[in-house]
Amino acid sequence: MMGLILEALTAMGHNVRWMSWNLFLGLVPLALSFWLFRKPRSRWLLWGTCILLGATFLPSTRHVLSYIKHIVQDVGTTYFLGAIAITLGLMAVDIWVLRQRGLRSLRWWGGFFWFIAFLPNAPYVLTDIIHLIEQIKQEHTVWTVTLALIPQYLVFMLLGFGAYVLSVMNLGYYLKQQGWGRFILATEITIHALSALGIYLGRFIRFNTWDILTNPDALVNTVMNELIGKRPVVVMAATFVVIAVLYWVLKQVTLGISQRFYSSQSQSEAIGDSAASSEPIDLRF
Repeated sequence: MMGLILEALTAMGHNVRWMSWNLFLGLVPLALSFWLFRKPRSRWLLWGTCILLGATFLPSTRHVLSYIKHIVQDVGTTYFLGAIAITLGLMAVDIWVLRQRGLRSLRWWGGFFWFIAFLPNAPYVLTDIIHLIEQIKQEHTVWTVTLALIPQYLVFMLLGFGAYVLSVMNLGYYLKQQGWGRFILATEITIHALSALGIYLGRFIRFNTWDILTNPDALVNTVMNELIGKRPVVVMAATFVVIAVLYWVLKQVTLGISQRFYSSQSQSEAIGDSAASSEPIDLRF
């Protein structure tokens, strides 16, 4: 029995680093959506996201630092320092000049850019099912695959794609608040299509989000020249359908859970207020 447990733990341990890294990238747009579009009413959701971000970042700290070093080397120190200076300048302009009500600042638009850039990383976790197939082929026992690996992958993919669903729903809520509710469906379809494109670039051509900064020429050339073939179009179309269907299903589930939770909370508050108002008033001094 101990041998089976050790085998399961070893198999799951091999996935921790890359799963934590991919999940961290998928949680970044969710955190950005809280800042840009809608702060969650649930503190559990807010703090849970922050805790997950920290927990998934820590195992990949060396990974992150190496990528930062890679970015600095690719774009050059001058470019990197210039980007920092421009960012700080935009933040200063936002704070001191653009403090008008209803005006979206340059910092907001910068955050929105990175929200869109990182968003495909969330549904990207669905494609990591190929790693499960590879692990199954490595002659693991049925017990290890069924009771260890499959639950691990299910939780991983549910968290990653759940972050995508909440991120896009927060964007839809923001559009509704701005009076643009009629554009929500078109926006969701556009985001699904962009995510399908991003997943293809990441899974099959091996581009990363930071290639927007470090390798923009190759990225643009690939998009313009290599994505018009029959195979890329078929793959991206299938990916779009999968994302759209799963998004719709999880959106309905999320809305149902949210409505039930907040309605029960409102009923509890109403009962409490009613009980407080019905208490006899003590006139004794």
